[in-house]
Amino acid sequence: MYLTDRSQPVQADTDQGRRRGPGRGVAPVVLVLGTVSLITDISSEMVTAVLPLYLVTTLGFSPLGFGTLDGVYNGVSALVQLTGGHLADRVRNHKLLAGLGYGLSALCKPLLLFAGSIGTLGTVLALERTGKGLRTAPRDAMISLSTPAARQGRAFGVHRAMDTTGAMLGPLAAFLILRAAADGYDAVFGVSACVAVLGVLVLVLFVPGRRRTGAAEESDAKPPVRVREALALLRIPRLRALAGCAALLGLTTVSDAFVYLLLQRRAGIGEEWFPLLPLGTAVVFLLLAVPLGSLADRIGRRTVFLAGHAALLTAYALLLWAPAVSVTSLLVPLVLALHGTFYAATDGVLPAALAGIVPEQLRASGLAIVGTSQALARFCCSLAFGAAWTMWGDGPALAGAAVGLLCCAAVAGLVLRPADPTR
Repeated sequence: MYLTDRSQPVQADTDQGRRRGPGRGVAPVVLVLGTVSLITDISSEMVTAVLPLYLVTTLGFSPLGFGTLDGVYNGVSALVQLTGGHLADRVRNHKLLAGLGYGLSALCKPLLLFAGSIGTLGTVLALERTGKGLRTAPRDAMISLSTPAARQGRAFGVHRAMDTTGAMLGPLAAFLILRAAADGYDAVFGVSACVAVLGVLVLVLFVPGRRRTGAAEESDAKPPVRVREALALLRIPRLRALAGCAALLGLTTVSDAFVYLLLQRRAGIGEEWFPLLPLGTAVVFLLLAVPLGSLADRIGRRTVFLAGHAALLTAYALLLWAPAVSVTSLLVPLVLALHGTFYAATDGVLPAALAGIVPEQLRASGLAIVGTSQALARFCCSLAFGAAWTMWGDGPALAGAAVGLLCCAAVAGLVLRPADPTR
């Protein structure tokens, strides 16, 4: 039933569910990984919050130039996710691959201090996103494998809530640094690098490695997972449908940076307040991630997933309608609330849907396939939206994205419909 799948979990998950009992808590590894993500997101979002304004106003990039860099920022991680997911399954050490990814991203943060051209920035951002691509699938696999299938939505919701706490604190830190430091952007990049190193240390010291149980030793005795086995996952109809719909919807999901730039223009927000816009999205995401993840476990992940895209479509409509609104005081909180709701209803629900679809030994590869399809589509969207903005203006570009999202959501609703029409 695709996103509404409620099939029995794999045996390992069932055994763990018996050990942990029927309680509503999450596994300790989820909390530790959430802490790592929280710290890392403080670092990443400090940069993300100021990067659009830094590139457009300080370095003078055009919307097309910024769209290209933003596409690189998201597209590279998409391509590397497949490598990270497969290697994690092959070496059977998800922590090792996740640590390499977090470490590479941390090393790239100081390099932003020396990047002043589109070529240099593109290279640094590509390396930083390579680190994100390496760590995403192994990290999500550790969460998935530590949680019974019936509680996947809640577990990913808890992780995403902690992750989003960092996304909330990052822009706030960037805002305070910009107001206090003479060389504001350089200070933001420097502090971001220090925070990123702290996240790597927490991962190395507190995230447990592989336990040497009988099951683990038996798994090590098996031949390494081959690329052919990972690609064979695409023969699973439910996985194919999920990856296809994630890509389809990603083609019309305008990047966060463009949403914030549009909101700044529509509402007339001063440049000094721009870094706080991601904070609004993060607050709503934080508040709704766990409730919506638990709701998806109960009523079906398809319903919550599509409702999240409906919230995003409403945000697009408000941004299009804004020039005709005489009072814009409500525009900012409404758009940010809808933007945060979109992420809370989709970001954790999508990987949670894979628990009953992908075998345990290929979990990271399955997560990487779906994540890559979505991220590559968003990469294409960034390039197309930046080009459309440059040629026709921001209004027509956003109108095209809104119409496309409406059509793609309708198609996804049909493809992901439950096999049982009563559910």
